[in-house]
Amino acid sequence: MSIFKSILSKIFGERDAVAGTPAPASGAKAAPLPQVDVEVVLMKMAAASKQKLDWRRSIVDLLKLLGLDSTQDSRRELAKELRYHGDMADLTTLNLWLHRQVMTKLAENGGRVPNSLRA
Repeated sequence: MSIFKSILSKIFGERDAVAGTPAPASGAKAAPLPQVDVEVVLMKMAAASKQKLDWRRSIVDLLKLLGLDSTQDSRRELAKELRYHGDMADLTTLNLWLHRQVMTKLAENGGRVPNSLRA
């Protein structure tokens, strides 16, 4: 499973399980998937965590909060998945881009993400 799909799964959890149900009979409209409030989900996870993580600004802390690998290699792999074209050696720029891009992609996939988390 891709790293971004793992992120989606951790945050959207139950909603994606609903998406895996069989399609309705022909002619019937599928019910829209409920929108997930990403900030609320992450705040609940942070409240339950023993670590104090700055997930609002740090891709490393966001990945840790989700229980995913936050190593440089993992972040570089995520950057490739999300089509980063910058210098992979410039970790500061890469990390900032990754956090913004992950939040933007979460919104594109049905998450409600405040603009403050996408900036």
